Amino acid sequence: MLLPRGRARWRNEAGEATRHGYRTLDRRLPVSEAARELLRKAFPDHWSFLLGELALYSFAVLLLTGVYLTLFFEPSMAQTVYTGSYAPLRGAPVSEAYASVLDISFDVRGGLLVRQTHHWAALVFVAAIAVHMLRIFFTGAFRRPREVNWMVGVTLFLLATVEGFSGYSLPDDLLSGTGLRITEGVMLSVPVIGTYLAFFAFGGEYPGEDVVPRLYSLHILLVPGLLVGLIVLHLFLIVYHKHTQWASPGRTNRNVAGKPLFPQYTAKSAGLFFAVTGVLVLTGGLVQVNPVWAYGPYRPDKVSFGSQPDWYVGFLEGSLRLMPGAETTVAGHTVAWNPLVPALLLPAAVFLVLYAYPFFERWITHDPGEHHLCDRPRDHPVRTGLGAAGVTFYAVLLAAGGQDVLSHVLRIPLEGLVWFFRVALFLAPVLVFAVTKRLCLALRERDAERLAEGEPTGEVRQSVEGGFQPSHRELSPYERGVLRARARQVPSPLEPGPEGRRVRRVRAALSRWYYRDAAETPMPERPGELERTGARE
Repeated sequence: MLLPRGRARWRNEAGEATRHGYRTLDRRLPVSEAARELLRKAFPDHWSFLLGELALYSFAVLLLTGVYLTLFFEPSMAQTVYTGSYAPLRGAPVSEAYASVLDISFDVRGGLLVRQTHHWAALVFVAAIAVHMLRIFFTGAFRRPREVNWMVGVTLFLLATVEGFSGYSLPDDLLSGTGLRITEGVMLSVPVIGTYLAFFAFGGEYPGEDVVPRLYSLHILLVPGLLVGLIVLHLFLIVYHKHTQWASPGRTNRNVAGKPLFPQYTAKSAGLFFAVTGVLVLTGGLVQVNPVWAYGPYRPDKVSFGSQPDWYVGFLEGSLRLMPGAETTVAGHTVAWNPLVPALLLPAAVFLVLYAYPFFERWITHDPGEHHLCDRPRDHPVRTGLGAAGVTFYAVLLAAGGQDVLSHVLRIPLEGLVWFFRVALFLAPVLVFAVTKRLCLALRERDAERLAEGEPTGEVRQSVEGGFQPSHRELSPYERGVLRARARQVPSPLEPGPEGRRVRRVRAALSRWYYRDAAETPMPERPGELERTGARE
């Protein structure tokens, strides 16, 4: 009888202590107000908005598995003799870093599972950020007031790439060592200061003794700290600006529609977290990745055949292979354009374009307003074409990074394959841009026909005069409202200014190129229909 009374008294005391602590915090911090606002926050239902959470949960798996791996990894390039369980390398001279990775893979309980899960989570993390950025770009969700958050996302993608490369280089195996050798060549190509950069990174002449310890500090401390800070900032800006949403009747730039954070969205998000974790662990247990024991320890005089980096730096491999060798001597200094242009200037130009694009589009649009509704890609054919061309440019470089493997498998001469990729690098994006733009315009014209004539039923009817006409089903007022809201009119092109103002003329020319074709396909209007259908959302 005393035990139930003791439990009840303990529960009452614990509850009172919790309430007292909450009141104490609430007097000093806006706990109640912030909690109410956060729990009432509306989240969109569309699946595309979960891409960012996929990246977030992959990063959580990365942190959990990475903490476990740090308990056993030895970040040292000091030479030792391997005495572990992997018989083919037993007695071989290896670095302590490589020996510790073999121990993790063969001697630590669950080590291989955790290591492969960590690697797969890194691949998914970078891929999820990339796809999430594509969704943001193609729907115009980077526009005011979200330009800063777009820049934060681009920085996250850049840091995720650096984090992946640094972790990929830590095992000191033959594959990662080849990548570091290329990195050293890229550093040396920097005019004037290249030698100093390489000596600082490697601790002397290549391969040095310091590169793995320095990459280890970068991988587990500096870059993860920056990633966590930027992710917190990214989430804060999302809460502050609210999510964008797909346009439909009842959804405007002045409201937010969706499910509240608790309990609906919390349950869905928690389910996604466990699904992502389960799939990554299952993949880490069933699908082999980065088998460092098969590559062997790194030796500067060896390169394995068909060595390929992870996909997020594969485009750099392709650009290095496609760039012709060229050198220029200036004031006694030799400038090696390969690898300076493909490995430094090209990535810098790509990220500069990504950072600047929201401001470029706002400049040619001359639209200072805020945008909280997502565009359909077809409604901005030039933007969609530019995005498709950029993806094609990247895909060609990625394929060129494996040209030796393709040549071997397909039995195609390597020189011919190199010239094919060189031509495709400049021609394919232009063709893809033109085709994508025409497809978007065709889809937009189809929407206009559906609004004007109705939905085709697939039936053909014969008139009294003997002619044949396709039949159409008239769209409901709500369907018309949804279609017209999602295919709303794009901004009108700017008109050129007075003669002599070159900047305004250039701006007007870019605006006409950007919006003219889409603006020539207006959507039929029925005054007041959006207001009538908005209540049915």
